[in-house]
Amino acid sequence: MIKNIISLLLLGISVFLSLKHGLEAFPPIGDRQLKILGELGIDVALMPYFGVFSIIIGLMLLWPRTFVLSNILHALVIVLLIVLALKAGNYTLPLLEIPFLAMPLLLIYLKYPFNIKF
Repeated sequence: MIKNIISLLLLGISVFLSLKHGLEAFPPIGDRQLKILGELGIDVALMPYFGVFSIIIGLMLLWPRTFVLSNILHALVIVLLIVLALKAGNYTLPLLEIPFLAMPLLLIYLKYPFNIKF
């Protein structure tokens, strides 16, 4: 029971963050985001694509059949951000991203919180 509650809370947080980051990727992009994108070497024209991808990942979390795949994709995106930040010489961003990397991995371990059989 407690495992399902923790999994449900993490699922809600993960869906919220995916949708929030996805919607923030669309113009207008703030100065802070432009600075970070420039440091990471990501072109501003790619941001809407990352936004759509993040929204799709967030929605895929809600279905049991795509739950594991979406968590793997979420973890891969976070690893990509960590690698780009390390390549740019930024060591604080990867340290901030570690808890967010742990969240999809923990969700995979805890499994989908609802007992829905298809």
